[in-house]
Amino acid sequence: MSSPILEPTFLKQLSFAIVVGVGVFGPAIGIGLIGSSAVSGIARNPDAEGKIRSSAILFIAFAEALAIFALVIGFIINYT
Repeated sequence: MSSPILEPTFLKQLSFAIVVGVGVFGPAIGIGLIGSSAVSGIARNPDAEGKIRSSAILFIAFAEALAIFALVIGFIINYT
């Protein structure tokens, strides 16, 4: 009788949780740093708000794409 921890479905679900958890951690920190830097830059130079905001939104989208890649890889691991 095999241990429930070594069942393939459990291992797939565990690897999904680890991949998504670790893969989302980095972009979350990055988005926080981008937001913090954008607010600080706008506070220092309010005239450049438009350029800073548009750049920050673009960089946030790039960081969020990394989290989506981690989610997709997790789904591939879980459902194959």
